[in-house]
Amino acid sequence: MTATDRAIDLAKVAARAADDKQGVDIVALDVSGPLPLADAFVLVTGRNERNVQAIASEVEDRMIEAGAKPLRREGRAEGRWVLLDFGDVVVHVFHEEERLYYSLERLWKDCPVIPLDLPAHAPAGDEA
Repeated sequence: MTATDRAIDLAKVAARAADDKQGVDIVALDVSGPLPLADAFVLVTGRNERNVQAIASEVEDRMIEAGAKPLRREGRAEGRWVLLDFGDVVVHVFHEEERLYYSLERLWKDCPVIPLDLPAHAPAGDEA
């Protein structure tokens, strides 16, 4: 089984929203095979607690605009790992330390990566 087109589209909406708030290491995984409760996970890293919270807020706003209904949200107050559950798509916004510690990519390494086609950004300090 593979993720639905709608789930892939929503994963891309979430990824673009996270990217717009300076989220880094954005990855979307098709977890529809091993996980019957969701089609896609979107993993994002924020550089600090405030950035994690800003990313989560932007993702939630954009997903709602795209017609996704938030079913559950956890961890926003702490800003270390915010989980946003939209049913078919679950977005994990991590602080850098939590992303390394929990290493969800390793846990779901057999799942296909969903291409996100995010705009390329120049590295910090690379002014053209």
